[in-house]
Amino acid sequence: MVTALPPTPPQAAPLVDVIDGRGGPVLLSVAHSGRAYPAELLARARLGQASLERLEDPFVDRLVSGAIDRGTGAVIARAPRALVDVNRAPDELDPAAIAGRSGAAPTARARAGLGLIPTRLAGLGTLWRSPISEAELERRLAEVHRPYHAALATGLDALAARWGEVLLIDCHSMPARRPGEANVVIGDRHGTSATGWLVEAAEDIARRRGFTVARNLPFAGGFVLERHGRPEQGVHALQVEVDRAAYCQRDSRTPGPGFDRVALLFEALASELGGLLSQPLDAAAE
Repeated sequence: MVTALPPTPPQAAPLVDVIDGRGGPVLLSVAHSGRAYPAELLARARLGQASLERLEDPFVDRLVSGAIDRGTGAVIARAPRALVDVNRAPDELDPAAIAGRSGAAPTARARAGLGLIPTRLAGLGTLWRSPISEAELERRLAEVHRPYHAALATGLDALAARWGEVLLIDCHSMPARRPGEANVVIGDRHGTSATGWLVEAAEDIARRRGFTVARNLPFAGGFVLERHGRPEQGVHALQVEVDRAAYCQRDSRTPGPGFDRVALLFEALASELGGLLSQPLDAAAE
């Protein structure tokens, strides 16, 4: 069921599918599948486009297409993660990325080179020929980062107006896991971004489809969950990470035989969790 998609248009703004609530109280976020690489970004890349593509969550925008076809709303980043990572806070930044900045990076992810502006990757080293200016950082925040989160907030508000409680599913993939490690990781920022029974239901959905599941390790959720998950106000947010080996060939650039199975997992998470969330609380918790 793998179908070819047209090339990603060269716009930085996120792609927002119809968010009208007809598919239930669920909104999908796809933060790391953007492939619209500006020429100026590629000119700055020390090792070319292939090095930047390693930052992508390949094909996740296509994996969620079945859920979208069933009416689930979605916000999908078109700008690549290499330009700016919308799943990082605006201050989660390696100072080496910005000309004239100094000091220590504020988080372990930023120190590892995977902050707001990715700066390096294991096995490749530094990604860029030179740091960017403060003005360029602000441009990327204004054109990509803030619009992405504004679209999520607007979508969640629209769903909440119709359904009351709502769920944001932030969809990702992770590098191939070692034998014995879970091939699906559900993140709830250690219990702070979603109510417990909803997390357990997501884990059960994945296990019933033959996946092995872990919670919060090694991925508990990033800025998307931190910014939008407010379970005490009826806005739940989960991060779902799927092993790329479960749906890609070894090159991570070609869909593999498990593609449809993973696509159906995302479809089931959206439909079944949405169905549970739209029930009365006492029924959903049974």
